[in-house]
Amino acid sequence: MTTLRIFAFSFALLLHISALFAQTPADSLRPAPVRGVQYASPAEAAAALAARKEPFWAGGSVSVNLAGAVLAACSPYGEYEAAARLNWHGRFFPTAEVGLGVSDHTNETTDIHYKVSAPYFRLGLDYNVAKHVNDAGRIFVGLRYGFSSFKYDLDAPDLSDPYYGTSQPFRYTGLKSTNHWAEALFGLEARLWGMLRLGWSLRYRVRLSDKPSAVGSAWYVPGYGKNDTHAMGATFQLIFDI
Repeated sequence: MTTLRIFAFSFALLLHISALFAQTPADSLRPAPVRGVQYASPAEAAAALAARKEPFWAGGSVSVNLAGAVLAACSPYGEYEAAARLNWHGRFFPTAEVGLGVSDHTNETTDIHYKVSAPYFRLGLDYNVAKHVNDAGRIFVGLRYGFSSFKYDLDAPDLSDPYYGTSQPFRYTGLKSTNHWAEALFGLEARLWGMLRLGWSLRYRVRLSDKPSAVGSAWYVPGYGKNDTHAMGATFQLIFDI
């Protein structure tokens, strides 16, 4: 009698389990569908990313050069500079830069004091050589044309004539000079957050022309640096995408 009861209980349990499976929808037992675009390999995914094209007009940006401001505060000369640029296809970036070059420096050996505060301008084009234009980072090579027409002051201790015992003052104000130059640059840029980017560039500058003042060439040219046939420069930019 006990064996019969056990058999009956087991049979009833099997019927109950079978009823539960019969009530479960067949779709619920299938694996969940995969959403989004799937690629067979990382190489295929990279190729698809490269195929995405930026529109001709992909926006623009404005920026400020933090490195120039630091130099103005901590060195014999520096710049306060801002820039605006366009974005074409994520590859070409026409750029305009404008700034105020400043210097208030006395040479420790000659005691000659040089002072200037004047604007300068640069126009040029950057090219993004990164493999994928859609990436957050960019790698730039570029060219610039720079120009500054400015006035500066120059003074030093009086010049003494040992023969006659007289002295001649050495003070000049409003001396005029004009300079033109070209720049080649290499730069990197990365997205920091949202519309905010950080970038830096190294620049090699070549003087195209130098129109000296009545007493000679200026010691410092706004936007160029020390007045020589060539000069090096750098920028560290805080960039805002538009």
